[in-house]
Amino acid sequence: MHQNTFTQNPTKPVDVKDRSIGELIDAMTHTGFQGRKLAESVHAWNNMLHEKNLTIFMGLTGAMVPAGMRKIILYLIENRLIDCLVSTGANIFHDCHEALGMKHYVGSHKADDRVLFENGIDRIYDVFAIEKEFRDTDNLIADFVQKLDDRPYSSREFIYLLGKEIEQLGGNEDSIIVSAYRNNIPIFIPALCDSSIGIGLAIARRENCNLKIIDQIKDVDEITQIVEKSEKTGVIYIGGGVPKNFIQQTEIVSSIMGIEGGGHDYAIQYTTDVPHWGGLSGCTFDEAVSWGKISTSAKKVQVFVDATIALPIVSHALFEKTKYLKRTYPIFNWTNGSGNSGLEINYI
Repeated sequence: MHQNTFTQNPTKPVDVKDRSIGELIDAMTHTGFQGRKLAESVHAWNNMLHEKNLTIFMGLTGAMVPAGMRKIILYLIENRLIDCLVSTGANIFHDCHEALGMKHYVGSHKADDRVLFENGIDRIYDVFAIEKEFRDTDNLIADFVQKLDDRPYSSREFIYLLGKEIEQLGGNEDSIIVSAYRNNIPIFIPALCDSSIGIGLAIARRENCNLKIIDQIKDVDEITQIVEKSEKTGVIYIGGGVPKNFIQQTEIVSSIMGIEGGGHDYAIQYTTDVPHWGGLSGCTFDEAVSWGKISTSAKKVQVFVDATIALPIVSHALFEKTKYLKRTYPIFNWTNGSGNSGLEINYI
């Protein structure tokens, strides 16, 4: 009798028992819907980590730091589960804020916002923060900016130096920006002006109108150099937005420059957005293949889930699966000349 090729792999109900998160993820591989996609994302990320000479990019959007995801990103950096971070300015601002000893607070989405405003409290859904403390951090960044040489900087250069400054000011050990500085992990912020870091830069510009600071086109050049000089690349997106497309478009820039990479080799995304509205945050990786942003043979996994649910589960599963892994990862050596940055990559 002819064997039906569609019914070779039956689903397996998840039973409740004493087991690790990694084991639970493995069990979810045999379920359906977003549970299975979450499991597939862990396996794809784990496979990336076992690849030789592969560079892993992460795009970070949303208010992940105020929501309590800061130490997870820190873990990914310090254990080289990612090699390059592209973030919104907001996440890095909030990280600086906490690194300097200030806090975000458990609040309520039902709070009366007029009362919060009268009391100087800002709300990020169900998280609170003190507006005066935010302004103190704005002014600290403005003061730091005025210590810099009057020349253009890429956001990578600027954030590297800001990380050094935060460390020298006694920034705590749990800081994304300080850890990236110490571990030579580049952080790009392609929409830096759209954040409280941008507010700090604007304050500095008002106080020193000749200040030249962030060259965002230099950002495009620098991150594209990483792709061009990497043997293979993988991408992981927390949300979508500007960081997602900024990483995606490196393959297009590279091909226009005559270096055909064929698209990123792995692609994972955790998002609550959907493709049928036509926006970038929800667009599928299949759509990205049509642009040449993702390889036609790439392992692609999109999980439609709140990242504050996915990140704790995924990171703990990866912690179990990579505990004894000796990964080959890139070391970035940047040189400056005539206002441009050159890059060499060595894998160790």
